[in-house]
Amino acid sequence: MTKWCCGVVLILSTAAWAMPLGTNSRAVIPAEVQQVISVDYRALKNSDTAQALKQQVLPENLKQFESALKGIGIDTDKELEQLTFAAYRAGKNGVQTVGVAQGQFPTKLVMKRMMLKKIKPTMYHNSKLYPMGNGMLMSFLDDFTLLFGDKTAIEGALDSRDGYANNLDTNSQMADMMAAVDSAPVWSILDQQGTQNMMRSALGDASKIADYETVKRRLLASRYTMNFQNGVNFDLSVLTSDSVTAATLSSLVKAGMMYKKMSATPTEKVAIDSVTVDSDSSTLQLHFKTDDQRFQSLLHSDLFAAVSH
Repeated sequence: MTKWCCGVVLILSTAAWAMPLGTNSRAVIPAEVQQVISVDYRALKNSDTAQALKQQVLPENLKQFESALKGIGIDTDKELEQLTFAAYRAGKNGVQTVGVAQGQFPTKLVMKRMMLKKIKPTMYHNSKLYPMGNGMLMSFLDDFTLLFGDKTAIEGALDSRDGYANNLDTNSQMADMMAAVDSAPVWSILDQQGTQNMMRSALGDASKIADYETVKRRLLASRYTMNFQNGVNFDLSVLTSDSVTAATLSSLVKAGMMYKKMSATPTEKVAIDSVTVDSDSSTLQLHFKTDDQRFQSLLHSDLFAAVSH
């Protein structure tokens, strides 16, 4: 996973339910999506642990986005409800990242403020693109949905919505994966390559010792959810081609945990012992659960620094 992915994943939620992506939000996610991460932003202010996480691992581009929103009159603490990032492959332009913000935005007031500041939009298809600063552009998909990203990323997203390219709903595997997790307060889906990179990062040096290169070709996709109800809960499912691969991957992950444990601090050892790993048919299943106090201690450990960056 890229740094922004890791950071957003670790901005956690205490909400009992999450708001599924709306039709307009789904439409701007290209079919060649590598990863989608969605966070119920409303819960950040309700959890001390979530706030501690936000301060420590908030990605730089998200900080810039918050600052840009405030600059045009949007109060992110009160009006931003859900934030979704999608990384997608754009051919020769490489991997692009686009964001979708949902909330109760004062759209008319924002537009008036832009006019007063003489901020003029450019047109792309039938959409108005407004500069936000820091090289980002934004476009209102409707009164409650804001699309943002750099020029290449946002134009690719609008191409998908406007029928010039396929969008997420034509990618049955990723669409099905989303349906399995989008009721969670924090969720993510990854395609095959994203999953391979994520598992290599998670295994660390153990991936060099074991025959990970053979196994990785049989990893198909993955999904995970996270919440702060009754402590910290993280559930990861990795879809593989067959039950043998799932069982082998389970053994590799367990070996990786033992490898990390040998040099872990007492706090880190408690965290590792809080992870359970198993396989069910062709799926690897990993579950992590601990209480808020232990997790906040883990925030300052070397292990957490390695995972979150």
